[in-house]
Amino acid sequence: MSNSGEIWVIGEQRRGRLEEVSLELLSKGTALSQRMGVTLSSVLLGDEVEEIARELVFHGAEKVYLLEDARLRYYQSEAYARLLSEVIKEHEPQIILIGATEIGMELAPKVAAKLRTGLTAHCIDLYVGEVDDTPHLIHVVPGWGGNLVMHIICPQRRPQVVTVKPGVLPKAVRDENKKGKIIRVKPDVRDEDFRWIETVEVVEEPPQGKSLESADVVVCGGWGMNALGDFSRVQELADILGGVVAGTRPAMDKGWVEEAWMIGQSGKTVSPGLFVSLGASGAMHYTTGFMGSKVVLAVDHNPQAPIFHVADVGIVGDLREVLPCLIAELKKDRMPRKF
Repeated sequence: MSNSGEIWVIGEQRRGRLEEVSLELLSKGTALSQRMGVTLSSVLLGDEVEEIARELVFHGAEKVYLLEDARLRYYQSEAYARLLSEVIKEHEPQIILIGATEIGMELAPKVAAKLRTGLTAHCIDLYVGEVDDTPHLIHVVPGWGGNLVMHIICPQRRPQVVTVKPGVLPKAVRDENKKGKIIRVKPDVRDEDFRWIETVEVVEEPPQGKSLESADVVVCGGWGMNALGDFSRVQELADILGGVVAGTRPAMDKGWVEEAWMIGQSGKTVSPGLFVSLGASGAMHYTTGFMGSKVVLAVDHNPQAPIFHVADVGIVGDLREVLPCLIAELKKDRMPRKF
């Protein structure tokens, strides 16, 4: 691992709003930069987004390379990829961190291809470790259908391009006393960047109910809920706890939850204060979706289920018996008491 070359976080903004995954990447970037003794920087593209650049500084970026142009107001696939690759070639950072969002999952491979370097996608952690007595950045990803966790290195090509799933990492702490440089880079935006495709408008659907990612309590049902016939008890428990309902892929396939509320490697990643898992055995592709939770409560009929290896509190039993009792006790705890 070289001690030269900065670590870069690609700041993602939509409609003038900084995406939280950028703050999560700054948190990990800060830890890595301190471990490696290098500068942590960020890159931001957009139009009239200097305020967002300052937020990147307040959250840990020592430098922000700011590329502003009216035509960059919305994400533009070809323009963003070309401009980013050019500024990367000029400044030669050694690590590029990108959020594994809809935008990041398209942008990262384009940038990596232009730079002729490696890409590790959908990481759940990053750390500096020794391999053959040499320090390397270790990329941690779930693999083989989620049944294994793989530790990957990129020993030859630079920069290393990495995408990290939103919700996996804690957010960087905001501190307005932090100082950093905002370096303006005049982007060479060309008509040819919009020859094949151009984003002219972004229409966002308002979220329905509480946000899954920001919820402090998440109640997630799996295939085991089939014994109860539906998800009504999951919703009831979530309502009592003031949380939101989520599901595993089998639950989504069954039609109990929409894809936007699916937890796991191919779904959402959450880090609530309490995560309740009901009737899910605990395959790795599922558990990677809530590894950052403070407390995990799991209910499953199989005492050997992998879910109990990650749960803080485990209940072995039939959901048809356990869940009604759990709901009844929680309701009882909320009833006014006479003294």
